[in-house]
Amino acid sequence: MYTKKLKARLGYRLSLLPLVIGSLWFWLFPGNVLAQDGRSINLKNKNQITPDWLVFKPAENRLTLYLPDYHGPVNALYQWVDVRPGQPFRVNFTARQGLCIFVDNQLVFTADSVASYEIDVTKLMPKPDASRRHLLCIWHPLGQLNYQTFRNAVLTPQEAADIQINIEPVSASLSIKPKNLPNQNVFILFLLLIGIMYGSLRTNYTADFYSIFRLNTFLRGAALEEGFLAKPISSWSSILFVLSFSLSFALVIAAIHTNVQNNFIFNRLFLVSEADITSKIIFYTFLIFLFILLKYIFLRVMGVIFGLKPLVITQYREFLRTILFMGLFFPVIMLLYLVLDTDNPETILLVSNTAVASILIFTVLRIFYTLNKKVSLRNLHLFSYICATEVIPLMILIKLIVFTY
Repeated sequence: MYTKKLKARLGYRLSLLPLVIGSLWFWLFPGNVLAQDGRSINLKNKNQITPDWLVFKPAENRLTLYLPDYHGPVNALYQWVDVRPGQPFRVNFTARQGLCIFVDNQLVFTADSVASYEIDVTKLMPKPDASRRHLLCIWHPLGQLNYQTFRNAVLTPQEAADIQINIEPVSASLSIKPKNLPNQNVFILFLLLIGIMYGSLRTNYTADFYSIFRLNTFLRGAALEEGFLAKPISSWSSILFVLSFSLSFALVIAAIHTNVQNNFIFNRLFLVSEADITSKIIFYTFLIFLFILLKYIFLRVMGVIFGLKPLVITQYREFLRTILFMGLFFPVIMLLYLVLDTDNPETILLVSNTAVASILIFTVLRIFYTLNKKVSLRNLHLFSYICATEVIPLMILIKLIVFTY
């Protein structure tokens, strides 16, 4: 019996041997360790931020880990940072106007406009103290923090040589990239949903489908009075077609302007949780669907004001036919985004914005061409009507969607 207990104690102590050896190794050689992927992690490099932010809970008078889905939008986020004087502490981020950064309750930076910034926290602090931790705080009056864009700047070779650390800090490489993965999964799922919706429309509403998406029908002016365009937005098929387009357009907007690295769109106008991409896409879909429905009411009002009511129905039919036809290109843009965004984000952003702007401009030109065939638009009165109903809304849409920055 005693021998069994002795063997059990000996086995337990041997099981603790790797832990003891590891602790002694970190104590004797605290410089570098290896990550699971084989990269060197320097534990001496203090001047870094992490992707883990804290939120203040007044009821408990303490800071707790910030969970976007649980806490929702907040005005301020915090994290404890170690600052070593003499070493660069550069941070890249995208900020909206009014964003403030505090260190130990002292204001060190204020964003004067919507732009991408790079700051050196060490230089902004009056007296960096390596013996204690400092409290970093980001604050915005409307809660538009863009905290996911904060990441460590990659050190130059000279800076790395001076402080003898790895050129690519671990937190800089891990703070942003993992967050892209769930977003791309959401985009893929919605893209599959769009394909199912268009496939169902082609199967169940074949005549209406080909009256919109067949090229020779699209080029014929008489086709405006065929299919559901004869009475737009008056049947379930027309509503489903508009809903499919709205979802496709919303997906593209969410993809090219909700990139978690440095691009956002409707948060400048509407406060939506940055963590929930699904809610953003649904929200944009609702806005686009509502815009298409209200477009007819807007045209009716402008037609009464300008005395051009007979043109309203033709204009709205052409608007509806053109945007639905051009909506077929949005899934293609979405596929390009998913394939190229990781390797060439700037290129795909330029291509996507150019494609969206081209589709919007082509829609206005198509409406202009159709109305000009019916009534000459050389008349200044008619030209003013087109500017009020198409050109000015086009400029507003391009400003909101394309030229956000």
